[in-house]
Amino acid sequence: MVMNMRYLVILLIMSFPVFTIAQPAIDVHCHNLFPELAAFLKEQGEEMNENDPLPQWNVESHIDFMKKAGIVRSVVSMPAPQPFMGGVDESWRVVRRYNNACAQLKATYPDKFLFCASLPLPYVDAAIEEAVYAIDTLGADGIKLATNSYGQYVGDEVLDTLMSVLNERHAVVILHPHRPVPVNDSIIAVTPLAMYEYPAETTRAVVNMIVRNIPTRYPNIKFVIPHCGSFLPLAIPRMQVIYRAMEKNGVMEKISWRDNLKNFYYDLAGNPTDDVLRCLLSITTPEHLLYGSDYPYQSAEYLAEDLQHLRGILYGDTAWMKYAQDILYGNAARLFAVDKSNIVDSLSLENYGEQCVKLPMQEDGIVRLSKIEVYPQYLEAYKQYAIEVGEISLRTEPGVLTMYALAEKENPCMITILETYSSQEAYKKHIASAHFQKYKQGTLHMVKKLVLSDQYPLNPSNRITNFIQH
Repeated sequence: MVMNMRYLVILLIMSFPVFTIAQPAIDVHCHNLFPELAAFLKEQGEEMNENDPLPQWNVESHIDFMKKAGIVRSVVSMPAPQPFMGGVDESWRVVRRYNNACAQLKATYPDKFLFCASLPLPYVDAAIEEAVYAIDTLGADGIKLATNSYGQYVGDEVLDTLMSVLNERHAVVILHPHRPVPVNDSIIAVTPLAMYEYPAETTRAVVNMIVRNIPTRYPNIKFVIPHCGSFLPLAIPRMQVIYRAMEKNGVMEKISWRDNLKNFYYDLAGNPTDDVLRCLLSITTPEHLLYGSDYPYQSAEYLAEDLQHLRGILYGDTAWMKYAQDILYGNAARLFAVDKSNIVDSLSLENYGEQCVKLPMQEDGIVRLSKIEVYPQYLEAYKQYAIEVGEISLRTEPGVLTMYALAEKENPCMITILETYSSQEAYKKHIASAHFQKYKQGTLHMVKKLVLSDQYPLNPSNRITNFIQH
């Protein structure tokens, strides 16, 4: 059977839904709730500010969720509500303790957590001082801003001095919706804030930023907009139509649409569907889409399934496949200056110990010749990928019995790999492994043709357990 490599990937996804489970992800939308912050909010009677109890959080559970979901970095930020009660001194004290605790979390788990510092808004002078401290001293990876801090909306003129400070530091700003001000209490009593008010609130704040040209005037700030862009894919086209008439009548100032929109990024927290993703492309590009979980506001099991669903969308459609790794982790790695090699290094051979004990060949075992034609310009790079996946597979997978690669002397671009697996189940586990996926996705563009030919052994007791480069 001859097939295009991309078609093979789609076929594997359709046949084995677990194929993409180990694709790494960076989570740019998740929260941590330290005991002191939770205690302060309860003391102030604000634990039900969102009409929902504060979530439970601890670092062990968060790391366990990351492992289950295949998340390699989490960018934590403070959940709602903003700790405003008690005056500037008390609010600032709580925010400072939170930011210090986040910095310690990052220092303790440098390969797990990044953090966006919180600010004691609506107190602007205190917020500026805290932003400088958090970025310059604590090494915060960004700043979290509430869409509004008790009526002070992002984009308000009073925040221009803060924006100047963040612009000077090329800050990443994560927006997060908070309880709108004012709000209809009778409506939110039956409709949770997260269902409608939060998307509307996010849209309201971003619209306020656009009409005041905040991203244009502070071009070094990158803004991350939550929950799949909220209502912006609908609002922005409508704004552009209405704006033309408003500007002509002198009601609105001139808006630079391109400059305002180019520094917006969008996290995908909130169960994105294929339709939602395509809708986002009406206002942005795939390079500006980021994965987000919203942990711990849903169960770890549900969020892991949600991420797996997203992987299925991205790797199950040829239109999305070429952007999949960037959406899952590449775009976030660039935005937050995470070394991508540190993400894939966890798949490298040096992290594995002695070769495991092999399982016996079973009745449903697989013996296969994979005949691969590689484009000449990619031959050396392909061989490195192939060597690594072969050695890791043999060393770590009991059901992988043989990985033996040969190249034709007359034509080194023609490579044949003898693969044997103890059972169908062993093969399924192999193609779901992180090292196989790294090889598969990394070599998609290198392979010109692939022929898979299943065989049967004349002497099943013989097996080769070496993987040789030629």
